[in-house]
Amino acid sequence: MDNTAFRAQRVTRTYRQSIKAPPERVFPLLCPVREAEWLDGWRCHMIYSESGLVEKGAVFSTRNVGEAETIWIVTQHDAKKRIVEFTRFTHKSRVCVLSIAVKPQKQGNTYVDISYTYTSTTLSGNDFIESFSEGAFLKAVSFWEDSMNYYLETGERLRRPS
Repeated sequence: MDNTAFRAQRVTRTYRQSIKAPPERVFPLLCPVREAEWLDGWRCHMIYSESGLVEKGAVFSTRNVGEAETIWIVTQHDAKKRIVEFTRFTHKSRVCVLSIAVKPQKQGNTYVDISYTYTSTTLSGNDFIESFSEGAFLKAVSFWEDSMNYYLETGERLRRPS
């Protein structure tokens, strides 16, 4: 492949979620294993983790319909500061750094600040970035927000709209 014709693209999308629970209830749910409890459709395969849950250095994989497997590495996990960061690689497409910070809000609620930075590694990755609109991003993180709030209130998963 002639790499001189390829020019990587990058996009960062950010969002602040409002979760109706204290940070100490929210932060533990930001785990690839625990996420299946509250996010409809989430599935992962834990490849390596000393504890079996999220921790710095843990490695897991996911697969979206029509895409190659994505490998994730937990590059930062600080329970005291309530910060977690994942770096993920989708073969022949893109790299993404997902940063999440959990912060106390008034009246025992929580802000979850989310930042996704995608960088393409191929022309296919450029196509992904071009299709990753602000609207598509907001739809995904809003469903995530609604799902976590629903789970924390009811103990059940919110079903993904058809």
